[in-house]
Amino acid sequence: MKEYDLIVIGSGAGLNVVSKARRRGMKVALVENGPMGGTCLNRGCIPSKILVTPAELVRVIADAKRMGIHAKVERTDYPLVHRRMWDLIAPDRDGILEGVKNDEGTDLYQTTAYFTGKNTLQAGSEQITAPRIIIAIGTRTKVPDVPGLLNAGFHTTEDFFEIAELPRSIMIFGGGYKACELGMFLASFGCRTTILGRNARLLKNEEPEISDIVLRKSREYMDVLVNTDVTAVRVENGEKVAVCKDRSDGSVREVRAEKILVATGVQSNADWLRPQNSGIALDKDNYIVVDKYLETNVPGIFAIGDIIGRTMFRHTANYHSELVWYNMFGGKRVELDEHAVPHAVFGYPEVGSVGLTQEECKKLGYKVLVGYSEYIDCAKGYALAEEEGLVKVIVDQGSRRILGAHIVGTSAAILVQQIVYLMNSGDQTYMPLARSQCIHPALSEAVVRAFGALEDPEHEHHHDH
Repeated sequence: MKEYDLIVIGSGAGLNVVSKARRRGMKVALVENGPMGGTCLNRGCIPSKILVTPAELVRVIADAKRMGIHAKVERTDYPLVHRRMWDLIAPDRDGILEGVKNDEGTDLYQTTAYFTGKNTLQAGSEQITAPRIIIAIGTRTKVPDVPGLLNAGFHTTEDFFEIAELPRSIMIFGGGYKACELGMFLASFGCRTTILGRNARLLKNEEPEISDIVLRKSREYMDVLVNTDVTAVRVENGEKVAVCKDRSDGSVREVRAEKILVATGVQSNADWLRPQNSGIALDKDNYIVVDKYLETNVPGIFAIGDIIGRTMFRHTANYHSELVWYNMFGGKRVELDEHAVPHAVFGYPEVGSVGLTQEECKKLGYKVLVGYSEYIDCAKGYALAEEEGLVKVIVDQGSRRILGAHIVGTSAAILVQQIVYLMNSGDQTYMPLARSQCIHPALSEAVVRAFGALEDPEHEHHHDH
């Protein structure tokens, strides 16, 4: 049996802890059963953003007629975009692998390890043990049980980015951020794209006002069916055919496409680890249960990132890795803080969000004030002809503490970030913003105007955009 100071399972955010441990001179085992760098580098945020950025240009050019610019894209070069993506990812991934292999104090196990006891794992032919273990193994695509789907064949985000040739048509099962981002990319590059979402709303976790705007805009460049169950899939004349049932009225229609992309959500990878052999507790969805310090019920074993089933973003996993390091080796423990976790959806239009939705505030018993501002009402928004852009902010009535902010439109991710900083400073109110000069004309004014328009939602008219 090989003994280590630390075992890290997963080479995404887990690498952050490996680096820190090695600087302390610790002997580390790193277990990784896939490509180095984890989900974000290989099949998540990095490759998807390299694809959606040129696609956004296509959409901006299409919308430029609003400002008197009548232009069209002569052609798109999918092979070039695809090559640019791998030109970044492959060297980065290879560099990580080389760095780990050349580090004498780190042993790399390129296999699926599993627990054989409380602090011991079987990694290939080796048994390994350590007093401290970090689990950072993420999730994989959850494939729906649709009759005929397996026989018809499909892609998931695990292999989507390896598609070297742009398909003529595609249907995407799912209505979340992956469906919106990749759908926008494919449609903008000339692939006939259909989104088939089971939920009644596109981006169901966003505010209803945000979801509605994204749905309307998305339908300008691709087909989007919501509230739809795919009941069967078959292959006919070389095409994949999905039988779709409308959940509201029971009507049935068929959708045809060359390829299928499954983006219906994820499932935990915890089963790979055989956690029952260590006594690690799982929740009902098979995610690892951790306490406020990110420690499992087994002392010395921690879990970070997507595997704990909460907010599944790389920036959150990076934050977790910092926290776990302090809680393992820093002396005084630091509690997990999830009050201001931001995220963005880089579709068209872009979405940026942080904190609670209005419905979540209601469930938690908050009395709130809600403020809206439309991009078009500030000078820069008007200059951009941003007819759909919207800012929604939510604050606690008594303390004026910011509880949530939700933005759709140009630079939504950048705009929401300034609110993230406010939610992590001082008394977490919007008063620093209220006291500050705001550059005019800039889109930031839309955020300022939203906080200046706060009203009691119990007394205001429904916001109709």
